[in-house]
Amino acid sequence: MQMSKVHVDNIIKDKGFIDRFGLEEIQPLGQGEYNINYVFYSKTYDKKLVFRIATDSQMDLENQIEYEFKALELLKNTNRTPKPIYYDDSKELIPFGFLVMEYLPGKPLDYKRDLKLAAEILADIHNEPILENNHLLRPENPIEAIYEESLSMFEKYKTSKYADKETKARIEYLLEKGSNIKNLDIGSRTIINTELNSGNFLINGENDNNYLVDWEKPLYGYPAQDLGHFLTPTTTFWKTDIILSKEEIHYFLKEYCKKSNQYKDEGELWQSVKNYIAMNCLRGITWCAMAYVEYQEPDKLIFNEFTFEKIKAYLSKDFLGLIKDEYLNEY
Repeated sequence: MQMSKVHVDNIIKDKGFIDRFGLEEIQPLGQGEYNINYVFYSKTYDKKLVFRIATDSQMDLENQIEYEFKALELLKNTNRTPKPIYYDDSKELIPFGFLVMEYLPGKPLDYKRDLKLAAEILADIHNEPILENNHLLRPENPIEAIYEESLSMFEKYKTSKYADKETKARIEYLLEKGSNIKNLDIGSRTIINTELNSGNFLINGENDNNYLVDWEKPLYGYPAQDLGHFLTPTTTFWKTDIILSKEEIHYFLKEYCKKSNQYKDEGELWQSVKNYIAMNCLRGITWCAMAYVEYQEPDKLIFNEFTFEKIKAYLSKDFLGLIKDEYLNEY
């Protein structure tokens, strides 16, 4: 089910919104599991802008859109993210928070062609000085926080009438292995994205500006967490059918270290990143388990057939076996 047209019309026909932006030619841009995006031409700004609605919060925040907006403000000097313009978290015009931000061009990241560009984007973002006194959530023990999140998401599957007995047993085994993964953080905290699938990168070429969008779940954490999420098979396989080889993973880390202000030793960084790769495997699988249950609900606001097929693929015997044998075998 798509977002009600009435919701959008309540905003784009609002006199205050029209006066502020001089809105013309609004078109659907795309949607995630918890947000819907539109692009429109603004006569006021004389360029395209993005109108983004947060339909829910993965972080259980009452002020989800304000949280995103402030994160984009922290990043506005990187030239790697959309510059924020306006937000409304009052839920008066519509029952959701929304924001307006800069529109950025680009194609989704190609893992076989663009790993170097992705490494440069993430290094520039992680290099941005972020004052410690900021609004971002900051788990004291990030590995433990991801593990606890995974257990919580799996609980929604495990206790559901839609849970498959064999799938449940396989995931329980993986979570038991995951309890042995330890925190080995090095360096300093900064803003991290935590949602680095290929569709959130906008690539324009070697000598052009390349970007990272969708700042729905940023944290004040360690860069290794972002790098682990980017490289994990549960991320790379999401929008594509690609799982990175060990050679590709280490190539990416070497390119990242060339631009990083914090990390110059790829081998040392790997010791931290590999634990985040393993833990993000668990997070990806348990998110899919939870989402599988959500997709059974008749009143789900956003239903994406491609996403549902991927969810089922991640819960398959073969994919769970791959995670066990290749990514959790040493724990």
